[in-house]
Amino acid sequence: MKEITLEQAGKWLREHDNYVILMHKSPDGDAVGCAYGLSIALRSIGKKAEPVCGDPVPEMYSYITDGFEHQCFEAECIISVDLATVDLLSGEAREYGKRVDLCIDHHASNTGFAAMGYVEGKAPSCAEIVKKLIEEIQIKITPDIADALFTGLCTDTGCFKYSSVTPETHRIAADLMEYGANSTKICRIMFDSKSRARLDMEKMVLDTLEYHEDGQIALVQITNDIMERSGAVAGDTEGVASIPRQIEGVKIGVTMKEKENGEYRFSVRTSDDIDASVICKRFGGGGHRAASGCSIYADRESAKQKMLAVCKEVLKGE
Repeated sequence: MKEITLEQAGKWLREHDNYVILMHKSPDGDAVGCAYGLSIALRSIGKKAEPVCGDPVPEMYSYITDGFEHQCFEAECIISVDLATVDLLSGEAREYGKRVDLCIDHHASNTGFAAMGYVEGKAPSCAEIVKKLIEEIQIKITPDIADALFTGLCTDTGCFKYSSVTPETHRIAADLMEYGANSTKICRIMFDSKSRARLDMEKMVLDTLEYHEDGQIALVQITNDIMERSGAVAGDTEGVASIPRQIEGVKIGVTMKEKENGEYRFSVRTSDDIDASVICKRFGGGGHRAASGCSIYADRESAKQKMLAVCKEVLKGE
């Protein structure tokens, strides 16, 4: 991958058109906020831009997606946002992932899959980078763009409490509020609002909790049966991955989510001295030092044991 500057990325976006903007599967607030925010920005200067994801965008982000008119056109340029590896793409997005022109990312574990890339491995969210990129192109940040980017900023920083947050992060948040981001509404939806189905689902998930290595590893499962019995939807699982790591004494928290066709998606959260991305890289995934993800294709018990084996190796420094 050819590493380029933010200025070069902005120049390239100005000179081209017909953009498909890829999001990773099980899209979170940062992926959704960056893809939609950048799409809206590019459309505002007459470009065609369309966010694409192999999975449905959770309903909780409807304040971003409602009213967004999707476009049909032949893609000329493929951009990825908040994506460390093409292995985290699914469906239609996976096909586009074979020819990514420009990667905008904040994962230090980025595999360099694109022709060009601008990666800030220490940035706490990709939204921080996209905001600077939009300003580099000299596009006006409207309230709807600001809402999308603020969503990415606050979700990937845990409402600004993670160690990756810098003074610049707060300045960018302030800028987005001045541009019209409804920070109060967004933070309430993201962190202070849960459906009854979500609470029922969490209760069932906690019943699956198991400890390993004298309580240093905690694992929970989100099975299809739990989703069906609780009435929870995909968006209700947002934030569940943080639960195992919140337990006192746990150094590696693992959330195992059952998907279709023998796929299990794992979210790994770790303490400061353990690198979650090292664990997930073993299975073709990636992410950040404290938060990463991957998929394993196997039966449930085999998938769980494979993940636990690697977690134990990393915990012991092997």
